[in-house]
Amino acid sequence: MSNLEKYTNVFVESFGITKEQTEDLKYTGIPEWDSVGHMTLMAMLEDTFEIMMETEDIIEFSSFEKGKTILAKYGIEL
Repeated sequence: MSNLEKYTNVFVESFGITKEQTEDLKYTGIPEWDSVGHMTLMAMLEDTFEIMMETEDIIEFSSFEKGKTILAKYGIEL
């Protein structure tokens, strides 16, 4: 499984959405991505990619696309 597939699956599992719904997804764009959902998503991403994100990156993680840029800082190529 590629890193992009893993990344997408974390969103699908966290929010109970389809892969197609992830493409333009933004924070608070769906009811499930609230503050609690955000922290669940961050924890799942950290576990999946075996990283520990900095607080600033967690705060700036505001969309599916933005997350790709943030994960690249940790050497995760999507």
